[in-house]
Amino acid sequence: MPKPATVKCPACGTLNRVDLARAAQRPSCGRCRRALALDHPLPVAEAEFDRVIGDASVPVLVDFYADWCGPCRMMAPALDAFAAARAGDVLVLKLDTDASQGAAARFGIRGIPTLIVFRGGKEAARHVGAADGATLEALVRRAG
Repeated sequence: MPKPATVKCPACGTLNRVDLARAAQRPSCGRCRRALALDHPLPVAEAEFDRVIGDASVPVLVDFYADWCGPCRMMAPALDAFAAARAGDVLVLKLDTDASQGAAARFGIRGIPTLIVFRGGKEAARHVGAADGATLEALVRRAG
């Protein structure tokens, strides 16, 4: 069964419509032809945020982070492992709160890391602070 989503190519910035059910086949960007690594957290910016979370047919886990944040860096390996383990079932995104301050304000991000799961474009669950793999799984389950 298809699992459509829109993702931004990290190389050229083009938005691509992909089928997450085929994530293991490593879809490529329609513009630059580079592989879209759906088994890693993908960067997302404020400009395309609403479209990406709204188009996803699967839960979308967004890590609101900043490069200077120690707990964000400590949590990165767990987030990478989670994205690899759940590729095709959960879309994992990273939003830099320094570069996308409007989105951070809109979602009331007061501390980082903040993890929010979106379903159908709407917030379904939230966790503030660093999280391990079990916490990430529980957060997605709680979102339904």
